[in-house]
Amino acid sequence: MTYAVLETGGKQYRVTAGDTLEVERLAVDAGQTATFDRVLFVNNGGQITVGNPTVASASVLADVVEHKRGEKKLIFKKKRRKGYTKTIGHRQELTVVRVKEIKA
Repeated sequence: MTYAVLETGGKQYRVTAGDTLEVERLAVDAGQTATFDRVLFVNNGGQITVGNPTVASASVLADVVEHKRGEKKLIFKKKRRKGYTKTIGHRQELTVVRVKEIKA
């Protein structure tokens, strides 16, 4: 079984062909193909390649399914006895990708 560990958006993901995952927003249109070049680790049927820091020849191809926004996170600030409250919301911009192929 072939899998890889890739880095995008400051996070690391373990992926195999056919996986669907949500990553930080990519500047690629929906329906296009995204290429992830920052591959840190590849296991190709028991043959392991570890990058230093990345595997030079490896890349992961993925189809961009859609762009969406994550769930709303609420941040609440309060100072006691002062009448100060503040509520802030944040929704992260995400891209849903489906891994097509791992080139080792």
